[in-house]
Amino acid sequence: MEEVLHIDSLKVSYGGIEAVRGISFHVDKGEIVTLIGANGAGKSSTLRTISGLVKPSGGKVVFEGNDITGKDPTEIVSKGLMMVPEGRRIFPNLTVLENLRIGAYLRNDELEQDIETVYGFFPRLKERSWQAGGTLSGGEQQMLAVGRALMGRPKLLMMDEPSLGLAPIVVQGIFEIIEEIHKAGTTVLLIEQNANMALHVADRAYVIENGKISMEGTGRELLENEKVRDAYLGSKG
Repeated sequence: MEEVLHIDSLKVSYGGIEAVRGISFHVDKGEIVTLIGANGAGKSSTLRTISGLVKPSGGKVVFEGNDITGKDPTEIVSKGLMMVPEGRRIFPNLTVLENLRIGAYLRNDELEQDIETVYGFFPRLKERSWQAGGTLSGGEQQMLAVGRALMGRPKLLMMDEPSLGLAPIVVQGIFEIIEEIHKAGTTVLLIEQNANMALHVADRAYVIENGKISMEGTGRELLENEKVRDAYLGSKG
């Protein structure tokens, strides 16, 4: 398999406290890879460091064979690595269409085809294209955040807690869209507290505990792992 992302002994510290403690993992082209773990385990810190928002205290981030460790976020985005942030972070006073166009701010080519592609994934966004982002429901805002990232034509799409704060029926729809995006050819790195949903869609998965990777395997293997079931899946595992 062609390796898209390689993380080697990554460390992240905040004020002397080590949040990520030398983790290593990889994402191959065409995969959905998920990182699961409890709140505060280091999942979001990992994603923020990969995307350049946080500078690592050690280790390497290699994307498509190029060392991007500590690079500026804009440079990282220009290479085709996009993130859907936790909490969605849309622009509430801008319309749906304006939010989507911002996702392509580094591009100079025609955007209309990509906008229609996003609307194909999210028909509700097309219906609300002239509506302010802040007036959308939580689920619709999450759709908009994903659509905005897709406008950058990502080679790797990173998603930070896409199900956070959403009703179960909406979560189901978001994960169906993740699978559709993946089938259309986008490689996905998913950070998610809803371990059950994440492991069902993942090709491979890593468990992060206290800033370290404690387990790895296919999504199915971890779904069937007794320790994972007890810690993250409960009786529904």
